[in-house]
Amino acid sequence: MLQADRDRGPRSSMSGAAAGGSAPRPALPLAQAVALALALSLSPSPALAGFSCGPGARPVVFNFGDSNSDTGGMAAAKGWRIAPPEGRAFFHRPTGRFCDGRLIIDFLCESLNISYLSPYLKALGSNYSNGVNFAISGSTTLPRDVLFTLHGQVQEFFFFKARSLELINQGQQVPIDAESFQNALYTIDIGQNDINALLSNLPYDQVVAKFPPILAEIKDAVQLLYANGSRNFWIHGTGALGCLPQKLAIPRKNDSDLDQNGCLKTYNRAAVTFNAALGSLCDQLNVELKNATVVYTDLFAIKYDLVANHTKYGFDSPLMTCCGYGGPPYNYDLSRSCQSPNATVCADGSKFVSWDGVHLTEAANAAAAAAILSSAYSRPKLKFDQFCKT
Repeated sequence: MLQADRDRGPRSSMSGAAAGGSAPRPALPLAQAVALALALSLSPSPALAGFSCGPGARPVVFNFGDSNSDTGGMAAAKGWRIAPPEGRAFFHRPTGRFCDGRLIIDFLCESLNISYLSPYLKALGSNYSNGVNFAISGSTTLPRDVLFTLHGQVQEFFFFKARSLELINQGQQVPIDAESFQNALYTIDIGQNDINALLSNLPYDQVVAKFPPILAEIKDAVQLLYANGSRNFWIHGTGALGCLPQKLAIPRKNDSDLDQNGCLKTYNRAAVTFNAALGSLCDQLNVELKNATVVYTDLFAIKYDLVANHTKYGFDSPLMTCCGYGGPPYNYDLSRSCQSPNATVCADGSKFVSWDGVHLTEAANAAAAAAILSSAYSRPKLKFDQFCKT
């Protein structure tokens, strides 16, 4: 799927407001979940020495995820000929990213002074000297036996690593050596598609009850990578699902589920609850995995703030797509994606948060990346751009 891929569509706690954001107030039934999230955000970070990266080591990043960090993997896998206006703001051509320019992962790579991550499945023109991107648009954690799930992406990494070490043993040169695999940073940004699929079919309480298996897949991925020698992990929580124009454009009986910023409370409550549990899982892994560092970053607080305080970032239309169909208030039509010949495109994407109703504009991705780099939304508060920076 293209713009309507399965990424359909305040800090995990409501402490986003304390950080300058205007977070939505949760409904009373979520009191316990919010209290848990708040306790997690206020609890001290685990006492860690920081990332394991030897003196003189170069930055290497392996990324796993969905379309939020897919730099062209699904386009290569399916042979999609993605057309303009994708990529217009920076690359000036489509690159397989569902955005007018750079993604958050691209800005994070820039902070390390390394090249953008090439997709694992891109046969020509790839550069793996600073890592590999295994993220694929539409990916989920479950069911794990379908193509491109998180588990499948981890298995692809194991194949890549095993083949690299095999060639090294044969005396051949490879982009990434054995030491670099151990020193590398392993980033994970997945779960949004799982949550959205559940919310589309089940009532809220049943959705939350199905979070443990999703979290178990993320835990399993980290443990598998750790058992294979990985020690540095950076894990993103899900974003503000209830603020996606794709979700807001679905016909509804009334506006009772909208919060003060025009976002769907039910979707955002689910995201807050999921992130609280994911943050707790990362804390647990930091205790259990000896000599490993697992950083959790709350993307909900970051992305919700782009909407709640949009004027601070220079955005005019926080809930309307730049590239879509239908006009205000959301400019989104499920049957006409950004790739549709009927789609309309805004003149200036830097004034919009949403590029296509599901994914952020480059301007919004830049703002989100800056928030990540601040470490204000991470636990423990380690600086991403200090990881093996050249």
